[in-house]
Amino acid sequence: MRPVEGDGAAEEPEPGLPLTDAAPQGASEEPAAAEEAGTPGPCRCWVCGNSTRAQVSPLGGVVGRGGCQRARKKAPCPGLGLFYTLLSAFLFSVGSLFVKKVQDVHAVEISAFRCVFQMLVVIPCLIYRKTGFLGPKGQRIFLFLRGGLGSTAMILLYYAYQATSLADATVITFSAPVFTSIFACIFLKEKYSPWDALFTVFTITGVILIVRPPFLFGASAAGTEESYSVHLKGTFAAVAHAVLAAVTMVIIRKMGKSVDYFLSIWYYVVLGLLECVTALFILGEWSLPYCGLDRLFLILIGLFGLGGQVFLTKALQIEKAGPVALMRTLDVVFAFIFQIIFFHDVPTWWTVGGALCVVASSTGAAIRKWCQSSK
Repeated sequence: MRPVEGDGAAEEPEPGLPLTDAAPQGASEEPAAAEEAGTPGPCRCWVCGNSTRAQVSPLGGVVGRGGCQRARKKAPCPGLGLFYTLLSAFLFSVGSLFVKKVQDVHAVEISAFRCVFQMLVVIPCLIYRKTGFLGPKGQRIFLFLRGGLGSTAMILLYYAYQATSLADATVITFSAPVFTSIFACIFLKEKYSPWDALFTVFTITGVILIVRPPFLFGASAAGTEESYSVHLKGTFAAVAHAVLAAVTMVIIRKMGKSVDYFLSIWYYVVLGLLECVTALFILGEWSLPYCGLDRLFLILIGLFGLGGQVFLTKALQIEKAGPVALMRTLDVVFAFIFQIIFFHDVPTWWTVGGALCVVASSTGAAIRKWCQSSK
């Protein structure tokens, strides 16, 4: 999971078009009469199935077929939303790879650079959409919470990438949907079913397999004390990211469609930049990377992160949330592949087992939500 930034209706029939296929009396004579008069007869739209008549200009030419062309334009390409999700998962994974590569720059500084790059893109979008920079008065407190918690989750995620393996951190972030169900039940009064409890158990089991606490698995499974200490810090950071990401999702649900998506990102990048600059000033960690390649990585982290958000948003606009959530699990696959190829680090069987538990949990939750929304 990536830093949360957060979020097809059926088309209404054209006015005046028949709602059934039953033809009125005398309809069979219309084509013949139209043919004799030199005017085009009715056509049947291949998308919606409604019969429409082509419009004829005063000069006798066919102008268009009204509803047919409009339906063709509105019909999305099959599978386009899933392709956008796949592309989003790839971009997020590549951005995570760059974060893991940049070891000489603090995670807070990486977050600050990403906020700057995203701000340069969001400001023109807000000006173009004329949404303002403050948002509705009744929603500003939620925007502040969303921005502060979301930026903190981003910092924790980047620290997790640097402190532990890419696969472990990515898998743990996928526990966020389970925490979202719990917080939605507490704050939004949504139903928490036995299925949700089962998914929670699966997620906890997967995290335990990844953490491998010594009192359960012994010292040999944990590894050396120093390496395990760093691994444990990264794991806790990833879990904290998942919790904050879940709270952020609940806040976004609470706001609903009353707040523009770019305005939500605006609060995220502004508060995130202020938070990062304050933390860097306190820690004294601000420094430009010495290597030119690291500077390039910082730019690419911002660009790939923004690209992943854009494609994920477009996917959710034209595809149901269930299939999108299932396709997002490819993040884990990409993380395992990148870890093996670029870091020559083959995940242990404990990590594979934990990944299966967490992915099964998030997949089950997505399928269940999909089935509920389809009823």
